[in-house]
Amino acid sequence: MPRMRVAVVGAGIAGLTFAAALRRTGIDCHLYEQARRLTEVGAGVQIAPNATRLLRRMGLRDRLRTIAVTPQAIEMRRWNDGTLLQRTPLGGTCQRRFGAPYYTVHRADLHSGLLSLVPRHRVHLGARCVAVTQDDDEARLHLSDGTVIAADLVVGADGIHSVARQQIVADRPRFSGQTIYRGLVPAERVRHLLTEPRVQLWLGPDQHCVCYPVSSGRQVSFGATAAALDWKQESWTAEGDPMELAAAYTGWHPDVTALIGAAETVGRWALHDRENADRLSSGRVTVIGDAAHPMLPFQAQGANQAIEDAVVLALCLADAGRSGPGTALRRYERIRLPRTALIQRRSRDNAKTFHLADGEAQRHRDSTVRTTSGLDGHEWLFGYDAEQAVTTRRSL
Repeated sequence: MPRMRVAVVGAGIAGLTFAAALRRTGIDCHLYEQARRLTEVGAGVQIAPNATRLLRRMGLRDRLRTIAVTPQAIEMRRWNDGTLLQRTPLGGTCQRRFGAPYYTVHRADLHSGLLSLVPRHRVHLGARCVAVTQDDDEARLHLSDGTVIAADLVVGADGIHSVARQQIVADRPRFSGQTIYRGLVPAERVRHLLTEPRVQLWLGPDQHCVCYPVSSGRQVSFGATAAALDWKQESWTAEGDPMELAAAYTGWHPDVTALIGAAETVGRWALHDRENADRLSSGRVTVIGDAAHPMLPFQAQGANQAIEDAVVLALCLADAGRSGPGTALRRYERIRLPRTALIQRRSRDNAKTFHLADGEAQRHRDSTVRTTSGLDGHEWLFGYDAEQAVTTRRSL
């Protein structure tokens, strides 16, 4: 039986995870990445047990221990006085309950670890995909230099502006009204935030700030949102103005203003998502990660869901055998769509909940979160095993 030819658009976290997961099943693929050098932009990322268990099975257990930080808790606080609203235990408590740790990691470190699992000759750099076409017999990548790559299956892992996604559904970005500034600060500049490794959030009117240590504790990654109806640039590489960011957080708790003041450079981009798609595939083309379900970052699950997508798709393809990709893609959709749709909705809900103006609704939120500080409410999210979902058809 001839081997399935699989071409992947994009060599970010989603694409590399898929390639690594597919190799475990005995199927190879080629990745086509527009960048000429593999340098991941961005700052930190939170990797929850639902994703870390998958990465550890792929062989990254020791590497993650080296590059990541294990936060002891997630803390939510009031924007101006720092009042503790909720403390969710992580660390050993989380690992014992879910069988996998919760990590915070620099995106570039995670990317490098995933890259180590994929043969370098399978990753083609400077290969910008400008179109995807298909017929009954094959799908094709059209590269900017005129090269055409034929494959039995094309997997779009090409992010929010996915070319592959255009084969499946029209791209209709929905602007949230929020932008986010992201940056990295050397740990020695914000020692007051590192008495223990934590994920800390300050919730306030129209915006919030989150921070956590990365790079084995050498840096602190932060994200600070701000309402901005006039900034709609959806780009991972756009630069922000640290002075504008500082002005947006005037009057916030000193821990927040000190953190922001310690940043020399920041990135800024507008936060968009898309409506839930009712399918992830069309013919011989499918999508994973942000190309499949761009979501707001307010559930801290974007990278985690890309990792889940990649593993589920790889296993579905391995199980398809002689039936070809069609059966595998329908199964992939049945497993993934209910879960990612739920997480997209919850991310949208948090965009409102995190940003309530001081008043009755805010007081109700604060009293509610104080009574839900344990891990019980995270069972559906952290306890999910994507590999098990393939064998049991568990959707959520």
